[in-house]
Amino acid sequence: MEISAVILAAYIIALTILFVFASHGFSMSYFYFKTFKKRTQDLTEEEMKIIDYPVVTIQLPLYNERYVITRLIDCTLKLDYPKEKLEIQILDDSTDDTSEIIDHHIKQYLEQGYDIKHIHRTNREGFKAGALKEGLKTCRGEFVAIFDADFIPRKKFLKRTLPYFFRDDKIALVQTRWEHINREYSILTKAQAIALDGHFVIEQAVRNRAGFFIQFNGTGGIWRKQAILDSGNWEADTLTEDLDLSYRAQMRGWKIKYIVNFTSPAELPAEINSLKNQQFRWTKGAIETMKKLFPKVLKSKMPLKMKLQSFVHLCSNIAYPFILIAGILNLPVTLIKEGGEYDPVFKFMSIFIFAFVSSFMFYLYSQKDVYEDWQKRIVLFPVFMTGSMGLSVNNTKAVFEGLINKKSEFVRTPKFKITDDKHTWQDKKYLTKKIPFTTYIEAVLSLYCFTGVGFSIYYVQIAALPFQIMFALGYGLIAYLSIKQVVTYNRTIKTQNK
Repeated sequence: MEISAVILAAYIIALTILFVFASHGFSMSYFYFKTFKKRTQDLTEEEMKIIDYPVVTIQLPLYNERYVITRLIDCTLKLDYPKEKLEIQILDDSTDDTSEIIDHHIKQYLEQGYDIKHIHRTNREGFKAGALKEGLKTCRGEFVAIFDADFIPRKKFLKRTLPYFFRDDKIALVQTRWEHINREYSILTKAQAIALDGHFVIEQAVRNRAGFFIQFNGTGGIWRKQAILDSGNWEADTLTEDLDLSYRAQMRGWKIKYIVNFTSPAELPAEINSLKNQQFRWTKGAIETMKKLFPKVLKSKMPLKMKLQSFVHLCSNIAYPFILIAGILNLPVTLIKEGGEYDPVFKFMSIFIFAFVSSFMFYLYSQKDVYEDWQKRIVLFPVFMTGSMGLSVNNTKAVFEGLINKKSEFVRTPKFKITDDKHTWQDKKYLTKKIPFTTYIEAVLSLYCFTGVGFSIYYVQIAALPFQIMFALGYGLIAYLSIKQVVTYNRTIKTQNK
């Protein structure tokens, strides 16, 4: 078989796999309208009343979060809930001065009679899962709420979530929707917000209303302690302990309630290398969880449609290597098309444009559902898509590490208390000091893809231009921002040390 046929076959296989996963958007749109009337269903005002307040433990897992930890503690202690029924566990694995900041800050609250326990580990065994499990050994709460360091719990969080447990003793978890306090900070945070809205406004809500499995998002949710223990407790063999426990609990018959119309505000990563670390952890952890649990899903007695939804949920990150393959093959495919030998094949390939339509519908509805100014927000969809393409190198590495069982440290995403353009991250600790190796690959791929753009213009292959430009810009912007962040940070630190 000649090389042109091999390249074209590989390209079609890659696009077909991407089309399968992208078609998930059509599926979600279908169930979105099928369950549309359930959007506003909720407990009545009378059902929301709590007669007998249970003891609740709030777990605050953290590692080196000197910039945001006091904000989190203050907001947690402002929860509208009886003080004597509330226990705060600060699960602190820090190795810097964060622990001292915590000790100093909580003195005032301890003197006021708050039940605050500062649990400081020095070994980080099991990372976040290990910290949560350690806290669970001694917590006195019947229910356990979890907030990461970058979150700002709303005062009504407990009174808004606890009533669901009293209505159904099989509910293991109540998860709230994430809200973005620094969404408008930059084009980077705006693009992230679109991505997360797709998951929280559509994916989580629609799956929950349609009866499919959903997940705990690691924070902004509250668990029934009994359900955690019954499902095997927290396990640290994946980087997504939240997804792992969610599936294990649901496979044991526990339920998850997702609230789309009550939010838990949080801070988005404001610089690119922290975002790349976060995406790497989420992607690799999902692959690890897929390997661990999807065989059990297949062997279970759950209906086929639930198995199919679980497949997309657990396996969708497999798409990243095929995004990368498509980006690399765009240039040779442009040259092959110019030969004219495979014109019927290229006409058939036009069907793949529906993958883009599916994704657009998915994110369009996520914006229309909750934002009045959705038109202004959805125009950034191409920016989000471009960024997703640019992250394919970073996330492909995560996929392969997950597949070959290469273990790595839980690299948390540092936050800097950045809420508007008056704040900056350039002079903060925790930032990457060296340019990641994948950044050089992204830079080379950007130049390579721009070459493809040039050939498409030369051969007047207009239809191919939008996607080739997005690939070129995606790799280029990710590489540029990665390098700029490291250079800026190192220059700032050097200036401060003079």
